[in-house]
Amino acid sequence: MKKSTAWLSVMLALFMSASSAVQAAAADAPSGTKTITILHTNDIHSRVEESKESIGYAKLATIIKQQKAANPNTLVLDAGDTFHGQTIANLERGESIVKMMNSIGFDAMEPGNHDFNYGSDRLVELSGKAQFPIISANVKKADGTRLLKPYIIKEVAGVKFGIFGLTTPETAYKTHPNNVKGITFADPVTEAKAMVAELKGQADVIIALAHLGIDKSSIDTSIKVAEQVPGIDVIIDGHSHSTLEQGMTVGSVLIAQTGEYSKNIGKVDLTLDGTKIKSKSASLIMKSATESIQADPAVVKIVNDIKKSQDSLLSQVVGSTAEKLIGEREIVRVGESNLGHLITDAMLDETGADIALTNGGGIRASIEAGPITKGQVITVLPFGNYIQTKKVKGSDIVAALELGVSSYPESLGGFPHVGGITFTLDAGKPSGSRVSEVKVKGQPIDADKLYVLATNDFMAAGGDQYTMFKDYPLANDFSSLEESVIAYLQKKGAVLPSADSRIKVIAAAPKPQAAPSEPTPAPVEAKAEQTASGLYIVKNGDSLWKIAQQYNTSWTTLQEWNQLTNPNLIFPGQSLIVPAS
Repeated sequence: MKKSTAWLSVMLALFMSASSAVQAAAADAPSGTKTITILHTNDIHSRVEESKESIGYAKLATIIKQQKAANPNTLVLDAGDTFHGQTIANLERGESIVKMMNSIGFDAMEPGNHDFNYGSDRLVELSGKAQFPIISANVKKADGTRLLKPYIIKEVAGVKFGIFGLTTPETAYKTHPNNVKGITFADPVTEAKAMVAELKGQADVIIALAHLGIDKSSIDTSIKVAEQVPGIDVIIDGHSHSTLEQGMTVGSVLIAQTGEYSKNIGKVDLTLDGTKIKSKSASLIMKSATESIQADPAVVKIVNDIKKSQDSLLSQVVGSTAEKLIGEREIVRVGESNLGHLITDAMLDETGADIALTNGGGIRASIEAGPITKGQVITVLPFGNYIQTKKVKGSDIVAALELGVSSYPESLGGFPHVGGITFTLDAGKPSGSRVSEVKVKGQPIDADKLYVLATNDFMAAGGDQYTMFKDYPLANDFSSLEESVIAYLQKKGAVLPSADSRIKVIAAAPKPQAAPSEPTPAPVEAKAEQTASGLYIVKNGDSLWKIAQQYNTSWTTLQEWNQLTNPNLIFPGQSLIVPAS
């Protein structure tokens, strides 16, 4: 009886042990259908605050929390161009953005070309401050080693995700060359094949987190990687600012991209049976669907604290000016100004281009004579537009100038402020044939020659109807406009912007007006002013602000004294009341 009891005890122990082993095996090898979600962003360019177009980081944080409450099996990825663009990022060289992303809870990020804008060493520093991995497999140092970690393996609901990064080789010329000195960008297809081979035995699902894009003008694209690299399941993409509402399927690969500036948040749903993908789909959470969502208070606080802490940075003096730099809307949208000269001179200084061209609508304020702070420059140029260079035919440069002055003397946001080039504007001629005597660096422009043009990324892409620039390939990317002007001021110290006219205006003859039946007596005040004043005869190239400088007054005073409806509509031979010399 004792032997029988002992035997039963042994058998029971073996059974229990076997049962435990089966249960453990079941836990290690998940089965059944499950959905794993990837929320993703790209090309935010530090538009971290909510706006009419952008969702912003605070609402993104709430959306992530809601998604994880509905499905804890969720990954959050960013496909680059994240750390640079707006003042809140640029002043701290990206660190402010890292603080926000740490709070939001990203799982990984792949750097885009603009994430190198503070230099590759700074990108490595930022990766050390991030509580999430910044990964790229194809960015190599001079010794052949990788600049960043190439991939991560992340386990979600028992499924192992191998996520590797790919950075566009265009970064070599889509940031300032000094930012990537000693860095090379290996072929994305070659590196992707190596990553898939390495991850095959370690991961169930392989994700390429890429900043390559799908533009046909690019040599290296996510489409090319999808076509030539077997084994990738999903590509989370960026760089081309493409809005793929339901993704793009290339072979068996799903490519997902959200557009730009957090206008949308991407969502990829993977349905798996055990560790095998059964279906995959992409969609977008659009701005319109987020209106009722409450912003995450923790992220709101971080943003507000960062902005408050940057007050001291904004007050830093970077240079000085002996005269007021004119940026009033009424001036810069209808004519040149000394501030426009300063901006285009800074563009030429940074890029070495032949010609600089920026739009008056992008100049948003004046700077009074005296010390100039970072904050003042940023107020003048608040949009974070990048300087880009393109090689453009002389004929298209002339066409651009014709477009820019087409509304003169009426206001136009696209009015051209120029550097390295001069021309004559004949306002008496019809739009499209007003520009003549165009000279580049003092030499007549050659219609067939390619000139290096520095402009802002808005205009380079066809903004303000400058469509003649759109199809020219990008030569290089440089700093944002405000960064360029700040650097130029720091280099020059005290500046006295050129007052030489770059646009010679031949005004249209004024329309004849019927004389009043009886002369209207001038007000007593006006007579008193005129008594203490003289007359000035307008010459070619004059502008109201230039004349005001000569008489130590303001252009607004001259406008009032002379009852000018349009302060830019003055013409040679016209008499103006000015302070007595």
